[in-house]
Amino acid sequence: MPERSVQPRVAIVGGGIAGLAAAFFLRDAGLAVTVLEGSPRLGGKLAVSEVAGVAVDAGAEALLARRPEGTDLVGAVGLAGQLVRPGTTTAAMWTRGRLRPLPQRQLMGVPADLDALASSGILSASGLASARADAELPATARAGDVSVASFVGARFGPELVDRLVDPLLGGVYAGRSEQLSFEATLPALAAASRLHASLAAAARSVLDGTGSESAAVRRSGEPGRAGPDGTGSESAAVRRSGEPGPVFATLAGGLATLVPAVAAASGAAVRTSATVRALARTPGGWRLTVGSAHVPEQLEADAVVLALPPAPASRLLAGVPGAAAAAAGLGEIATASMAIVTLAYPDDAFPAPPQGSGYLVPAVDGHAVKAVTFSTVKWPHLRAHGQPVQIVRCSVGRLGEEALLQRDDGELAALAAADLAAATGVRGAPADTRVSRWGGGLPQYTVGHVARVARIRAAVAAQLGLAVCGASYDGIGIPACIASARAAADQVVAGLTARGLTGHGGTGDGGTGRGGTGRSGTGDGGTSRSGISRGATVPGAGGQ
Repeated sequence: MPERSVQPRVAIVGGGIAGLAAAFFLRDAGLAVTVLEGSPRLGGKLAVSEVAGVAVDAGAEALLARRPEGTDLVGAVGLAGQLVRPGTTTAAMWTRGRLRPLPQRQLMGVPADLDALASSGILSASGLASARADAELPATARAGDVSVASFVGARFGPELVDRLVDPLLGGVYAGRSEQLSFEATLPALAAASRLHASLAAAARSVLDGTGSESAAVRRSGEPGRAGPDGTGSESAAVRRSGEPGPVFATLAGGLATLVPAVAAASGAAVRTSATVRALARTPGGWRLTVGSAHVPEQLEADAVVLALPPAPASRLLAGVPGAAAAAAGLGEIATASMAIVTLAYPDDAFPAPPQGSGYLVPAVDGHAVKAVTFSTVKWPHLRAHGQPVQIVRCSVGRLGEEALLQRDDGELAALAAADLAAATGVRGAPADTRVSRWGGGLPQYTVGHVARVARIRAAVAAQLGLAVCGASYDGIGIPACIASARAAADQVVAGLTARGLTGHGGTGDGGTGRGGTGRSGTGDGGTSRSGISRGATVPGAGGQ
């Protein structure tokens, strides 16, 4: 076959971490890659800005360090020296009138040790009695997927769901346990529960790594992922005695500093404020309509990666012949909105120094704030500036609380400060505040999610030169999004190879010249060629 004179063109729609990671993984494939981001900035739910003179993440603030994809990418783009570990991962629950320690042996609130649960004081005497009944109950039958609340509640009673499981799931998904899928949000525990009558015994088998299901938790990164609130989820992570290293890590300048590093290292042409409004098949590939309806721009590509939230991905696929099942499946994935209220207080505003990484708040207790991170305690490097301030991040908003989030920034900050004062006794007004809103930022893995994603993937795979990645599929944490980007990149290269359209060697110039899609690039952004191991390639938050 004669050598192709023009590099195959790949358009990645969405410039969040998944889209940028996909571009990075394509950097040596001999392709002209362009990333098209509709907003004015890259990074999706990764952003950083100063509060009281301290650079503090406004979105996701940690990545799961025990899953390799995130830390591998950090190293590959030259930021390994910036990785920092948390000073503490202990956390509490603010419930029944006081801060109470989270049980040490639990999996997203499902207890493996009922005595440790009793010692925490989180449940009432009657709630604890209901939880202890798990050991004596016959196995709970289930046909197919069920909600977390229905299965866990059948084993331990509703109070444990309300005061422990629901707030931990809410810290990750901003969702409701009565709607979230057991199979999708707790895959290792769901697998183990088929082997043990007692759900506490199933949790022990996962935590202790005594069954094959423990591998699933390592592959999926579930539970314990850091979503945009970044709070409380470390307390839900797999706790195994003797397992080396911390559960989480971040970057010294803020986790969001990963964004420009990956963009530069990808060598891709990157465009912001470039909304893709339509996607259509052509005889040779794809045509993307970019920009305003009044002055549309047509771009041609041999392959397209959609690294978008579910709703815009669904809209783009709705007009593609043969992609109706993918569009419908994506349209079924709801999203939750939330806000991060960051408060800075003088050290002496607290009656005693904050202890632990933070605390969670059950929805049944009726507070606006669902989770709190004591950022300067959890991340001691934030104190390096020498200012005597405590930085606190408060997560506000659960699924169905849109009215709460419609309040203005001042009201949200006042609500967060009032809740914090009630829980910790902090005095006076904060010295500085920041409100970061994440509308529709968290995909909801509702009952049937695993089958839904399988249908989406099957429909996408039937479209030559099309792939999807991001937080809507196999995990909302950063490593899971990066893994989905790797899978999408591999799918693109395999498809182009099958069509005889692969590039020839490395890109060298990072895909510049034709801007990746032929005419509209904005520069190469750098050409770092550091290696990265594949780690666990779990298929399936770009533009998010």
